[in-house]
Amino acid sequence: MTDTIRVVLVDDHAIVRTGLRMLFQAEPDIAIVGEADSGEAAIAAVTALKPDVVVMDIAMPGMSGIEATRRIKAISPETAVLALTMHEEEPYFFQMLEAGASGYVPKRAAADDLVSAVRVVAQGQVFLYPSLARLLVEDYLQRETTGQSEETDLLTPREREVLTLIAQGLTNREIAEALVISVKTVDRHRENIMHKLNLHSRVELVKYAIAKGLIKPEG
Repeated sequence: MTDTIRVVLVDDHAIVRTGLRMLFQAEPDIAIVGEADSGEAAIAAVTALKPDVVVMDIAMPGMSGIEATRRIKAISPETAVLALTMHEEEPYFFQMLEAGASGYVPKRAAADDLVSAVRVVAQGQVFLYPSLARLLVEDYLQRETTGQSEETDLLTPREREVLTLIAQGLTNREIAEALVISVKTVDRHRENIMHKLNLHSRVELVKYAIAKGLIKPEG
């Protein structure tokens, strides 16, 4: 990624995109390189432009932002998707994270929060608005009370380090460089973590890391 964060705006309302464009144009490190009014158009824009960040609405006619996010992450894994939506209900939140979104911001949030969120996800980290981060913690704690996570204290110090870096969005190669170990060793640690904690996705790893205080959600 260059010093300038290249952003594509996706929302079916032109007036919303105009407001977002005006907001980001005031930031010297953020450039709007494209816009889309549908999920299909978003995929086409990402394919053509390979932006650093997509600011994605969820509820749009035709293809939803959830499905568009899933497809964008399949064709351009390095592009971060930031959900910006009026929907704060739990199902939308978890579905967007499962689809591969790196952040989730409600439209009622302050402009500064949105700008910060774009910068955070552009760095490969996770941005969760505080009220939504609580959903992750509550969901994780519910798993513990129902006996779904009985092995949570079995991680070695090294595995905790690896887990923290995974949850922050680093790739296996970046983790290997940060810890001065081989990529194969990172792979082995990741497998051990998933097995010990009975976790099956990056979203679940982030839930665990937040709940245990290994990382703090931005915002």
